Amino acid sequence: MAFKFEKLIVWQKALDLSDVVNQLTKTFPKDEVYVLTSQIKRAADSVSLNIAEGSTGQTNPEFSRFLSYALRSNIEVVGCIFIAQRRGYIQQQEFEKIYRLCEEILVMTNALRNTLN
Repeated sequence: MAFKFEKLIVWQKALDLSDVVNQLTKTFPKDEVYVLTSQIKRAADSVSLNIAEGSTGQTNPEFSRFLSYALRSNIEVVGCIFIAQRRGYIQQQEFEKIYRLCEEILVMTNALRNTLN
């Protein structure tokens, strides 16, 4: 593994989130492609991308800042799944799976941020 972030379990979990969201949005209505579909996919991808970007060659305060961005994106995914559920695009089981993964990423990201301070 050439990059520091590849070893981070939280980054690996964030990739899992991105994969799950990508699969889920394939079932969304076509009229959501430029709205909710785009929003949730970008937010999910942003979690892993911010962890990766912040981890490589950055100072601890800079890495912490990028982890904050990752946290915000993770929370945005949660907001999006609430909207998707209310609109009838996802079932309770799918909602809970993504929600739990986002919770796990939240805890892990906060723990990593705390080690940097």
